[in-house]
Amino acid sequence: MGKDKDNSRIDSSYIEGRNSVNEALKADREINKIWLLKPADGRRLEPDLAKILNAANEKKIVVVRVARQALDKMSTTGNHQGVIAQVASHEYVDIRDIVSKVEEEGRAPLLLALDEIKDPFNFASLLRISDSAGVDGIIIPKHRSIALDSVVSKLSAGAVEYIPVARVTNLAQTLRELKEDHGFWVCGTDMEGSVPYDEADYSGPLVIVVGSEGDGMRKGIRSECDFMVHIPMYGHVNSLNAAVATGIIVYEAVKCRNKRGG
Repeated sequence: MGKDKDNSRIDSSYIEGRNSVNEALKADREINKIWLLKPADGRRLEPDLAKILNAANEKKIVVVRVARQALDKMSTTGNHQGVIAQVASHEYVDIRDIVSKVEEEGRAPLLLALDEIKDPFNFASLLRISDSAGVDGIIIPKHRSIALDSVVSKLSAGAVEYIPVARVTNLAQTLRELKEDHGFWVCGTDMEGSVPYDEADYSGPLVIVVGSEGDGMRKGIRSECDFMVHIPMYGHVNSLNAAVATGIIVYEAVKCRNKRGG
């Protein structure tokens, strides 16, 4: 998979919010500086902010106490919750490194591939789902896809610190090479899929592919799928949010893999 190797970084960025900064500290993320809300009129720090301050002091991270107006001016999310941290850029992980690590642990890898997901809320939700379900990594295309940025980091509530993300030039080629080189099966998700999601075989090395919010999977990506699953609809709404649908399918896959030993 050498052609798709991409070790590029996003620009040095800021993460905002108590959960995001706390998780970055817990994950030993390289943090350059933290701006923390200075209580008015000599009041004590709120417990969550005091916890962040103590952790930063233990790690010898520079902490600047500032007024709320300063944080409001720095914030890009509009919801800093009294803390903003300047962090070293996230690195995109080589897909081969993700697969090799899992194989060395004697497990069958479970990956999620996102075909042109552009909404930061969906991407952040998918990071949280992947972390909670034990997905080993996420693959995104380099072009026409949202990247790991400060908004996604904030919305993911810290999950971005734990799920490796590989960014590849050609997603279809990457899926093909995973099949040829590592014996992966590729499971597509689509309303018109022929297999109900709770009847599929999710065992072995597996990539679950999620299409874009509006257009679904591209034709070239669809052609690389070995089987397509769908979620039956019994109500009046004929589709689910991409993250909600993926959560249902991923947890079904994890349940089946646990029963069958991967």
